[in-house]
Amino acid sequence: MKFLFSLAWKNLFRYRRRTLITAGTLAAGIAVFIWLDGWLLGAQKESERNVVWYEAGSAKVLHRQYLEEVRNLSLKNLLEDPAAVERALAGSGAAFTRRIDFAGELFFGEGSLYVKVIAVDPRADERVFRLSETIVQGSRLQEGEPGVILGEWLAEDLGAAVGDSVSILARTRLGSFQTIDLVVTGILNCPNPVVNKGTAFIPLSLAGESLEMGGAVSELALYFPEWQSPQARTEELRSRLSGFPELVVVGWRELARDYLMIARSKSAATSLLLFLIFIIAAVGISNTMLMAVYERVREIGMMRALGMPDASIRLAFLLEAGGIGLIGSVVGLALGIMIDWYMVRRGLDFSALIGRMDIGYRVHGVFRSAWHPQAFAGGLAFGVLAPIVIAFIPSSRAFKMQITACLRYE
Repeated sequence: MKFLFSLAWKNLFRYRRRTLITAGTLAAGIAVFIWLDGWLLGAQKESERNVVWYEAGSAKVLHRQYLEEVRNLSLKNLLEDPAAVERALAGSGAAFTRRIDFAGELFFGEGSLYVKVIAVDPRADERVFRLSETIVQGSRLQEGEPGVILGEWLAEDLGAAVGDSVSILARTRLGSFQTIDLVVTGILNCPNPVVNKGTAFIPLSLAGESLEMGGAVSELALYFPEWQSPQARTEELRSRLSGFPELVVVGWRELARDYLMIARSKSAATSLLLFLIFIIAAVGISNTMLMAVYERVREIGMMRALGMPDASIRLAFLLEAGGIGLIGSVVGLALGIMIDWYMVRRGLDFSALIGRMDIGYRVHGVFRSAWHPQAFAGGLAFGVLAPIVIAFIPSSRAFKMQITACLRYE
């Protein structure tokens, strides 16, 4: 066995050009695979964080009937006594805030746009959401003041700026139309494009009075740490609200199921793309390994003529192929980790390229990667095993030839 390892090692450097070409092809394929896999995984994880931090929270407490038509932004089937619900949730370790969601037509100058309006409690909302961190112009909302914060894309579409007066036309809970006059106090640029392009935020007390809510709210948005099991925490919170049979606790995954359906379809397309990268790398390896074996058919015949068993000759070739694969895999793994390190720390800003284009992810601007050790292990295993498997086929064909035919092979 020691002799076979020594022979395989010497052959790696005996055919340096072939070794470099094969190992280089393999290294490039593995590096691209690791980079692309980490990048797409990073976009997925960041999208999920942006859904929780800026859109849905970790979970929401809703009226059971309201959940069935939550996308209609109806002011029916609300939480009539949010204070009682908050008392039931006290001590659960979850942060919570009241919100009212409704549809409205936002007017500025001679133009108008239909938007989603979210009335928030400025003091409590920051315990659940991170919207205040994304304000790029102006200031935060103040309770009791007629202010509004607009998403940056929405403000650009309207041509509105901080200090401008706008109006929102909406139906009250009783069905009549009400106009709410507001002043733009801030503009936010949120990493979640859904928030940027069609959402306005106003104070909760102002919406409650203008929409004749009578103290009712659409929801209680909840937040608990990411490391806690969402399913276990949701079940625990549901048990605390057992005295409110008309209410449900819904996790963010159910609230964002439309996004998750898109994410699953993208995951399937991603898997296909990564598979094609492996196929391209395998084709490059196979071409080189086939040439390597066929140009050494005479060498195989000579070793067989000297009495070396076929199994030992085959093992020497497979060890050589595995050595090439190991070199290429280690280099590709190192390159992929270096690229991933940069992408995790800094990322790439694609805002100028994608603009407001909807690419399915809840991300815009800077895209960062995520560390994926399973991809590292998979790339390394593929890089070592693929050359061995590919080298096995042509070497087996050479062993089926007569020794004299091998010696005459050109």
